[in-house]
Amino acid sequence: MVTGTRSPITSEIDFDAEGQQVGFLRLPHSVHRSAYGWIPIPIAQIKNGDGPTLFLMSGNHGDEYEGQVTLTKLVQTLEPDAIRGRIILLPMANYPAANAGLRTSPIDDGNLNRSFPGDPEGSVTQIIAHYIEHVLLEMADFAIDLHAGGSSLHYLPTVLFGERKDPAENATILKMMRKFGAPYACKFARSRANVCSSAARRQSTALITVEMGGSGTVSMDSLKVAEEGVQRVMASFGFLAAPDVVPAPSTRILEISSADCFLYAAEEGLFEPRVELGAMVQAEQVAGVVHTPQTPWKPSTEVRFKTSGLVICKRVPARVERGDCLFHLGTDLSI
Repeated sequence: MVTGTRSPITSEIDFDAEGQQVGFLRLPHSVHRSAYGWIPIPIAQIKNGDGPTLFLMSGNHGDEYEGQVTLTKLVQTLEPDAIRGRIILLPMANYPAANAGLRTSPIDDGNLNRSFPGDPEGSVTQIIAHYIEHVLLEMADFAIDLHAGGSSLHYLPTVLFGERKDPAENATILKMMRKFGAPYACKFARSRANVCSSAARRQSTALITVEMGGSGTVSMDSLKVAEEGVQRVMASFGFLAAPDVVPAPSTRILEISSADCFLYAAEEGLFEPRVELGAMVQAEQVAGVVHTPQTPWKPSTEVRFKTSGLVICKRVPARVERGDCLFHLGTDLSI
């Protein structure tokens, strides 16, 4: 990253102004069909008086839809007199990817959630990542990054959270996790530096990531969890002037205890799963079978779990290649 370089992105909204504003972040983009064009990244802000800032983001991966629907509905319904402080909403964070319905950008193949801290003089995705970390997250006290399984995976409604060295920051994140009230929460080890949770840590912003459904669809159940969870976080941290929210249900807390919680395909073929989401599985249990109809006389290959745990994520497409994630497990954690 080029340090000390200002972002080329400009905002149509004034982050200091009161009331509701909607518009675009303008990312200059010169191409054959538009020499002096710009990429329109939609953004909204609702501000009412002094107070903390909540940053709500979806479309980090463009084929994950529950979060995009949740934030779109909030932009349309949240009135300034109903809140206290400032709420910034970025429903299609990686706009080129989200507009195309792809996990990564069709412009530079950039994966936004592998591009932090970004580069203001880099590719389109790197520029977006830099602006999110160094402008939006820098302004925010709290943040929720809304994900789903996308086109290739499906998640149980789960909050992902990390651990901070600062006790006060850690306590805030745990409170956000519990108040969001998803059926499941999963603690992960410290993330790589290039993901959004690490960007938030660098900016001392309390952030949780949520995984809500997937399969390239909008799940009614997951959408309900997402909408109610965001409302509870807003109410719990003083953003709603007259909070009236559904109480948080109990959350089963898990952790990613080792790399063995992820099960991958070892070869190419068609995957026949033998377990479903929400199943408790044991080490050495058969997870599924990879078939090769190109050579149907070749024996099919069993895939077995390497550890025990709860299936919180499952691959959607039957077609697999070596290295594709088939299942993601969580193991119970008491905190």
